[in-house]
Amino acid sequence: MTSKTYGHLYLIPVPIDQNNRESVLLEKHRKIVEHLDYFIVENEKTARFYLGALNLHKPINQLHFEVLTQTSPPEDITHYLTPLLEGFDVGLLSESGCPGVADPGSKMVALAHQKDIKVIPMTGPSSIILALMASGLNGQQFKFHGYLPSEKEDRIKKIILIENESSKYHETQIFIETPYRNQHIFNDLIDKLQDKTKLCIALDMTSENEFILTKSVKDWKKLTTLDLKNKPCVFLLQA
Repeated sequence: MTSKTYGHLYLIPVPIDQNNRESVLLEKHRKIVEHLDYFIVENEKTARFYLGALNLHKPINQLHFEVLTQTSPPEDITHYLTPLLEGFDVGLLSESGCPGVADPGSKMVALAHQKDIKVIPMTGPSSIILALMASGLNGQQFKFHGYLPSEKEDRIKKIILIENESSKYHETQIFIETPYRNQHIFNDLIDKLQDKTKLCIALDMTSENEFILTKSVKDWKKLTTLDLKNKPCVFLLQA
């Protein structure tokens, strides 16, 4: 049972679109964030900018920030527990979207559970879920793969594997990529997937330039002007 002396770890969503810093929080959640003094963030600069846009009732320079990335050593993450163990509530922020989903914040969440610290997720946008919602593909059974291999040969093997899995289990397969490799991924998908396989491209989610389109691979081959380079993108396929 969670100790009453422990603080709560709040998972605070932020806008997906990096150019939009308007609050995505419910009012009841924004009021909770107003009273937090400690934050664990993926990027301190963007976290400060977002929290500043919330018009908190305290100066940003009075808040305490710790940075958690994919390369943060375990001893640092353990140290970040200190305020929670001392009874202070702490907010966890991803650089984009929901913390803990395709995000290093999951390491902090896992450690909080080990220490019986209460974890409270706040409602907010996830590009992965929004893309699935808008794709028209199977939302009852789906699998998220994270990033595909960076080496072309390994990536092609993975693409063929997940297409076979989709066909076998009737699952939607979801993955993301580093923006500068998006075009290479798209080209490999069009080249290696079966013509009848459905492919959804969800680009620049929640921004003014949002683009979401699902077509068969055969139909995608007819569209030669799609530019994915350096744009955040979610890929979904269903065989």
